[in-house]
Amino acid sequence: QVQLVESGGGLVQTGGSLRLSCAASGRTFSTYTMGWFRQAPGKEREFVAAFRWSGGSTYYADSVKGRFAISGDNAKRTVYLQMNSLKREDTAVYYCAASDRRFGWTTGYNYWGQGTQVTVSS
Repeated sequence: QVQLVESGGGLVQTGGSLRLSCAASGRTFSTYTMGWFRQAPGKEREFVAAFRWSGGSTYYADSVKGRFAISGDNAKRTVYLQMNSLKREDTAVYYCAASDRRFGWTTGYNYWGQGTQVTVSS
């Protein structure tokens, strides 16, 4: 079993930055892809970014490309989401997810954290 715990959420002003962390514990050796998703009020949960431990490749949603950066610390089994130039539309609950599948960037995640709130105000 894999447990994921997010942290780093909070309230920031438009144009500000936040760094989210996702600490993985348990049988982390089975995970291949780590992802960040978000869900805003009244909207469906959407994919934000993904990172693969093997090779360190990344993939981003168009809405955050150029502003967000996902990275991972293999030794700590922790993934990060650096969010810059935040917009009001980025306000959402952000969820960390993990997948034991080798392929697939936006789907197939079988482990989820409980989420952390990110609020961007102007």
